[in-house]
Amino acid sequence: QVQLVESGGGLVQAGGSLRLSCTASGRPFSSYAMAWFRQAPGKGREFVATIGWSGVKSYADSVKGRFTISRDSAKNTVYLQMNSLKPEDTAVYYCNVSPQIVTTAGNFGSWGQGTQVTVSS
Repeated sequence: QVQLVESGGGLVQAGGSLRLSCTASGRPFSSYAMAWFRQAPGKGREFVATIGWSGVKSYADSVKGRFTISRDSAKNTVYLQMNSLKPEDTAVYYCNVSPQIVTTAGNFGSWGQGTQVTVSS
């Protein structure tokens, strides 16, 4: 049973930065891909960024150049550094893990509680 615990969200002004963390437990995940998704009020859960076990990264077009995903495989932890935040980045942010890179939220059966990010204009 995978457990996911996200943290680091908060309230920030537009143009500001936040760093999210997510720790997975239940088994070693060094050979797994780790990813971030987000869900804004009234919208579906969307892909944000992912990092494979080898370090290959992929980003949604809406966050390219502003967000950076990284991982510490020894700690089963994935990070999301978010810079130049915009009001449209406001959402609950979730992480997940998978044996291979997945960018569709519907492929995952369980999620953590997420962490709220609110960007004021």
